Amino acid sequence: MEERRSINRIEFLANSVIVDRQTLEKFYGQVKNVSPLGIAITVDKRVPNLVGRDMIVVTETMIMYSEAVREDQELGPKKSVAFKARKFTSDVLQYLFEQIGIDEEPQE
Repeated sequence: MEERRSINRIEFLANSVIVDRQTLEKFYGQVKNVSPLGIAITVDKRVPNLVGRDMIVVTETMIMYSEAVREDQELGPKKSVAFKARKFTSDVLQYLFEQIGIDEEPQE
């Protein structure tokens, strides 16, 4: 039986921040497209090679724990980075919850 469903990427234009899980270094980019399995982001070509690194991708409406799997050079000063979604681990979730609460003031 042939599989009728497919998982396609759809255009999803949004600002993004890519955080290296090991160094906590941040890189800024523009989301190109997204799927349930991954995301592609355009960044400045001066961003170091991210392939093989665990990253946390934050966009305007979602957070994804991922691994950078491919980089493609674009015309001009940009390159695209493709990320493969990964299942959140307890330590990544703990980091996110700690960072989300840093700037909040206590509720009275």
